[in-house]
Amino acid sequence: MACKFFDLIFDIPADQSFTYLADDKGDAAVGKRAMVPFGRRDCLGFIIGESENPPEGMNIENVKKIRRVVDAQLLFDTKDIELAKWMAGYYLCSTGQALCAMIPSGRKMIVPSLGDTVEDNETSLSISDEQAAALSAITNTEIDENSSADQKMFYLYGITGSGKTEVFLRAAHFMLKAGKSVIYLVPEISLTHQTKQVINNRFGSLAATLHSGMSPSERLSEWVRIKRGEAPIVIGPRSAVFAPVQNLGLIIIDEEHDGSYKSGNTPRYHARQIAIKRCGTENARLVMGSATPSAEAWNFMQEGKIKRLDLSRRLSGGGMPEIKAVSLAKTEGCLSKELKEEIKLTHQMGRQTILFMNRRGFAHFYHCPQCGWELVCKRCSVSLTWHKSRNKCICHYCGYSQAPPSVCPECGCVEAGYRGFGTEMIEEEVRRSFPDLHLKRIDADTALKKSGSSGASLEETLTLFKNGVIDILLGTQMVAKGLNFPGVRLVGVVFADTGLHLPDFRASERTFSLIVQVAGRAGRFFPDSKVIVQTLRMEDPVIRHSCALDVSGFFNAELKQRKALGFPPFSRLIRFVIRSKDLKRADIAIKRLAEISEKLLPKDADMLGPAECPIGMINNNYRRQIIFRNSSLGSIHAMAREVIARYEKGKDSRTYLEIDVDPVSML
Repeated sequence: MACKFFDLIFDIPADQSFTYLADDKGDAAVGKRAMVPFGRRDCLGFIIGESENPPEGMNIENVKKIRRVVDAQLLFDTKDIELAKWMAGYYLCSTGQALCAMIPSGRKMIVPSLGDTVEDNETSLSISDEQAAALSAITNTEIDENSSADQKMFYLYGITGSGKTEVFLRAAHFMLKAGKSVIYLVPEISLTHQTKQVINNRFGSLAATLHSGMSPSERLSEWVRIKRGEAPIVIGPRSAVFAPVQNLGLIIIDEEHDGSYKSGNTPRYHARQIAIKRCGTENARLVMGSATPSAEAWNFMQEGKIKRLDLSRRLSGGGMPEIKAVSLAKTEGCLSKELKEEIKLTHQMGRQTILFMNRRGFAHFYHCPQCGWELVCKRCSVSLTWHKSRNKCICHYCGYSQAPPSVCPECGCVEAGYRGFGTEMIEEEVRRSFPDLHLKRIDADTALKKSGSSGASLEETLTLFKNGVIDILLGTQMVAKGLNFPGVRLVGVVFADTGLHLPDFRASERTFSLIVQVAGRAGRFFPDSKVIVQTLRMEDPVIRHSCALDVSGFFNAELKQRKALGFPPFSRLIRFVIRSKDLKRADIAIKRLAEISEKLLPKDADMLGPAECPIGMINNNYRRQIIFRNSSLGSIHAMAREVIARYEKGKDSRTYLEIDVDPVSML
């Protein structure tokens, strides 16, 4: 009997395949995973090829055998392998790393709870003329496989509460009726639950969910159900873009501006870029939407590369809120007199309040006014945040914690203490000021609670707030994105300046989007809503544009500045970060990387650095960076690949190179 050979790839930086003999049971097949001996241990690999003969020059006696095949059914196909290869080329990683990011890691199947089967019922609610026009453009039957890419990409640009979701759902309904599948992306798991509920009401068990909050086995079960064609509509955050749907017709990216669509681990892919690639390869349409588009998307709309579809008015009886900036300069505590008065009035009207603060914990940093000493993490170059509920100073990057000092450890000053404030401090002040009101806080500290633990889960809290049980919802950016609560009259941005002047060229864009998005939670069903934006920078252009809800004005100014400085969307960036637990090794490695890069750098490109990263140390790892910049990606992309190849040949094993193509965060 002839031997059969299989090519496997692994979740390792090396971009090559390894050949193995078939397993004894004969279960191996392209599209399955298998446990095989790899070096001194057994590893899980992906089978991507098979042949009757070993590679040329390989001695068959040296070929190891597959120990066992993990999957009973095929998890991926040649289309997925090709996408992984494209990702490896674009994001400068290995094909194994790319495929690993695409495929769920579960080892066993569980039977999913499908609920009642519901036919794809299109709602009988009427839609506005603007919604109808947008839907008509998206579902235009004249768009075919010969249409250009920009004819298949749409941007639903509309104010908060203007009915974008209904257009998305009807476009999805159109595709399902045509026998095609839909991927519906949302930025956060908290939004996945809400969107899932809406989609389940519309499409029932035709819908599947994929997100990191599910167990690996649950994700694997949904993955297989999708692959079988049992769930033609898939909802989830970033990783759901890889869902193995049959006959893809449409990808929806809700809240397209959100930074969570960019992966923070290798491969550092952006779901928007993957969606564009999949739609191009599989002849599908792409619809993005937001009230605050990313700078890249706004620029593409201005250039006509994406068709813009406008929704200009709220449809549920609400109006755009009255927004007022209030100075915190002379305010004691977290809440200004104006904000307190509006909270009281809102409650008297039987309505609800959302308070937004994009910083958890009680206070932000420990400072000595006498000698200037600050308490920073021993493992990271960031301040420790005081969490009063746990009486600990905690690093939000590595988790290091210590007890808060009672006096300045440097000079003994008793006036040393914490400055700034977070959600815990705001919660305490709100409870003190409004003891009769029902308040709930949701941030990273509370959102991890499961149902049945002390307190409600995130999903339960949002449901209670929607049902009017909670008077005030206090939270971080979880409350700023896409949530729709009919009873909200007032939104208070407790401190708008938190991320305004970080050393990142996107800091203004992020601050503007957050303020406009959280302001959009107010007044969706009533015309008398208010937003109070508390700030120490009353004249800052970002504060002025956001309080005026002036998206065009903000982007006109922002893009003009980006163009003058040569930053995206008018350039492309590739960021190399060296990290090491040894400072000297990190410095030697970045210097060597810079020397290699200088020899290969194209004449029309820039090299920024080498330099210390804005956050110079995280979890005892020193961080150094080089950024390559050019007007187009091509030349620096080819150069980066050659730089990596040369650098790896003499690499110090105690240093690690992170590669980020089109970085979103520069910290």
